[in-house]
Amino acid sequence: MIPASIARTVMRKLPLQALFLTFLLSVLVLQSVAPAFAAEPVKISREDTALDLTKTTEIYRNQGNVFQVSTAAGADGIVRRIEVRSTDNKHQGDWAVFALANVSDQQLDRVIVAPHFRLVNSRLFWPDLGSQRIISITPSEGFALDREPSSEADVFSITLNPGAVVTFVAELATPDLPQLYLWEPDAYKDTVNAFTLYRGIVLGIAGLLALILTILFVVKGTAMLPAAAALAWAVLGYICVDFGFLEKLVSLSSGDQRIWRAATEVGMAASLVLFLFSYLNLNRWHTNLVYATLAWIGGLGLLAGVAVYDPAIAAGVARISFALTAAAGVFLILFLGLKRYDRAILLVPSWALLIAWLVVAWMTVTGRLDNDIVQPALGGGLVLIVLMIGFTVMQHAFAGGSFQNGLFSDLERQSLALTGSGDIIWDWDVARDRIVTIPDISLHLGLQPGALHGPVRNWLPSLHPDDRDRFRATMDVLLEHRRGKLNHEFRVRAQDGHYHWLAVKARPVVGSTGEVIRCVGTLIDVTEERNSIERLLRDPLMDNLTGLPNRQLFVDRIQSLLSIASDQSPIQPTVLSIGIDGFKLVNDRLGIAAGDNILIVLTRRLRRLLKPQDTLSRISGDRFGIMLVSETETQKIADFADALLRSISTPIDFANQEIVLSASIGLASWLDQSQDGAGLLSDAELAMLRAKREGGNRVEPFRPAFRTAGSDALELENDLRRALERKELTMVYQPIVELATRRIAGFEALMRWEHPRRGDVSPNEFIPVAENCGLIHQVGLFALERAVADFSLWQQLGGDLPIFISVNMSSAQLINSGICDDFRSVVAKNRCQPNQVKLELTESVLMENPEQSRMILNRLKSMGFTLALDDFGTGYAGVGYLTKLPFDTVKIDRSLVTNNTPTGRTVLVSLLNMINKLDMETVAEGVDTDELAAKLSELGCSYGQSYLFGPPITADMAQRLLRERFPLVGTNKR
Repeated sequence: MIPASIARTVMRKLPLQALFLTFLLSVLVLQSVAPAFAAEPVKISREDTALDLTKTTEIYRNQGNVFQVSTAAGADGIVRRIEVRSTDNKHQGDWAVFALANVSDQQLDRVIVAPHFRLVNSRLFWPDLGSQRIISITPSEGFALDREPSSEADVFSITLNPGAVVTFVAELATPDLPQLYLWEPDAYKDTVNAFTLYRGIVLGIAGLLALILTILFVVKGTAMLPAAAALAWAVLGYICVDFGFLEKLVSLSSGDQRIWRAATEVGMAASLVLFLFSYLNLNRWHTNLVYATLAWIGGLGLLAGVAVYDPAIAAGVARISFALTAAAGVFLILFLGLKRYDRAILLVPSWALLIAWLVVAWMTVTGRLDNDIVQPALGGGLVLIVLMIGFTVMQHAFAGGSFQNGLFSDLERQSLALTGSGDIIWDWDVARDRIVTIPDISLHLGLQPGALHGPVRNWLPSLHPDDRDRFRATMDVLLEHRRGKLNHEFRVRAQDGHYHWLAVKARPVVGSTGEVIRCVGTLIDVTEERNSIERLLRDPLMDNLTGLPNRQLFVDRIQSLLSIASDQSPIQPTVLSIGIDGFKLVNDRLGIAAGDNILIVLTRRLRRLLKPQDTLSRISGDRFGIMLVSETETQKIADFADALLRSISTPIDFANQEIVLSASIGLASWLDQSQDGAGLLSDAELAMLRAKREGGNRVEPFRPAFRTAGSDALELENDLRRALERKELTMVYQPIVELATRRIAGFEALMRWEHPRRGDVSPNEFIPVAENCGLIHQVGLFALERAVADFSLWQQLGGDLPIFISVNMSSAQLINSGICDDFRSVVAKNRCQPNQVKLELTESVLMENPEQSRMILNRLKSMGFTLALDDFGTGYAGVGYLTKLPFDTVKIDRSLVTNNTPTGRTVLVSLLNMINKLDMETVAEGVDTDELAAKLSELGCSYGQSYLFGPPITADMAQRLLRERFPLVGTNKR
């Protein structure tokens, strides 16, 4: 400290400009040295049991992982500076500072409480749904504060010595700190216990109410009861989350709590819409209200899915929907109440209470009400609203008028039953020969009104020719016998030319003369029933789409023909199995409906090539079968198969685009008389599969060796399934180095399978099997999970290593629409940054489905993953994909790298120049000499990968290698 006399002397002697410059320098020094200042200390005495520190706490955002602050002046008047470092990777650089001063002469024990969630000031749009608030608290003197166990708040215990002034620096997990309280420990426990009792009572009432409404729905099945029960269960779920009861049943993280809170708010919004629609019976008033309600509930249902990814958006929209539903309810109640609709009138008290609750809730979330009691009070208010609604619903459900008590005549009962059944009244006045239908059946058939009214002869021209004589004979028999009843089905032609099946059931009315004077009954359109019966009789044997025999009928026909065939017989059947190449890609690109139309076109083409004695069948989705009997000579059978290929490959015009298909055809001739129809078809299918494996668009005759190959592939598939269960698949990692420095830049994860009997099975052998049998998603996900898990372990043990991990992807994985969610889950579970994971794809993968690949890769890129184009230079489409797809890295194939011819070197230099101009990194594969590595580095190639830099090694060996190459990184880890 400078004495005052000396300061005054200096002030008198220094000019004004120097003083001003000195002041500015002081300010700059203070800003650079002390980036933050402690707030004014809060004075605490023995009588202070609860103090709100929220307003006296200073929040500093985006300050980084190291934070400096000047403490509050202590009892000696000295201001000190302290530096605090973050202790958790959840920390985003946000800090809170507050100071406490013990003005009493005794040691004080207190607890600092920061609630995870507060409805107060949580906002209407993008609400704060709660989270862990404080990671740790560091005092200016002493050790970090001890955390007390609590699932609802961050609680830290402190002890203040008499006269002590302590500055506390809180490491925040979120930028917001809704509330910070200082409690006397016993007072805090009493408050928690008091709220626990209140919450238990409210939860008990809510659960009992939901259970009662559910039971009433079982007893009395009216629509309003399940809607009210759904609202009660939604409210129960909300207060279970709000009161912290759900955490006592299942273990929840702070992120899970936000999802559950948003989901329950969406559930309350949807159930309120459902209740309002069901209770007011809105479908009676306008048909469009049904569609509007379904759309509203459907949108909220989709919103529940959004809650998993962004709970804040889902909760905000749900709150708006809840308010809009309440406003719509006010309008509907007023409108229907003026029409003296009793349900609307009886709903007024409950809805008024709901509106009052909404007003208080709005004042709470916007911060106009700031009280610790308002949040649990709003939970109790929800239960009270449901209780009021429950009483209203039960009053209607069990109230009954004359209609419910059965006070109406038998004639009225029969009339109501006939009207409810939807049947048409058929009345034939025999004396005047006049038929009348009520309502008019002519309108149902699209005819002119009254076209079928009048004499019986008016019906005959519209009847099916096969039914006219039977219809006339039935009428004559009824008139002749004068008893019995009419029960007849016939077909009537509608205006569009289609026939409808009508069933008439009537009884004759005999007059005083003993003659039939009238015939009255009902008329029903039974077209759907008759069509269903025909389909049931046809579907087990015929394909619904093409009308061709299915596999079962096809095999039966082959077997029937084989039963009469012999060596000397001219009947020598040949079975052909036809598989359309790449038809699944057509379905994925154009849709299933387009694929069905293309199958119908192919069916017509194939039929034109067959003779009457041949049989065409649809075996499965894109596979057809032909039993060829008309040709027995080998050359003619081959010519027929070639004609099939040409017919299928003829372009198809669909939706203004030309679709060109090809086929793989397997051919099996009947030579063994002991072979049955199923075996012959199986041989043809094995030959067809071999044709597909050979590239497709070819005819492959069956050979006995195919059976062994098929069984080997099936055995390998079964072994692969067991390998996934037994964890026989492992990963090895080949280093990728920077060519300029020879520093390890990353690893490529390579899959290995140590088979118990076969030994090492190459990925080139089992990956195609996995793709064909549908296991590729599991295999690919296993590779990613294991590689990311090992990579995360290296990072934990060695510090933040500047390396990446490359993982290969298969084409079949890009077809899976859930791949992005699976990849996001893998990196999140292992706490790995997506930009450190590089996904490698070959250009052959991308050519199979370019549009689907572009969509999936763009999503993966937006999630932070880096993408590499593998085996560049082995195909013809790679250059185009560099500009169309979001790749970051290009891996040049070893065939280009090691090509020492002048042409090869020219191509390599051109490719590297082009890739560098596109601001992409390059990885050269197969670098076999140091001279080649140096040359590639001079040409701008970033990385190299080969046995020159290291073979594939296990995860433990990779970890030891990293420890040797990066010895200082681990020491910097805090």
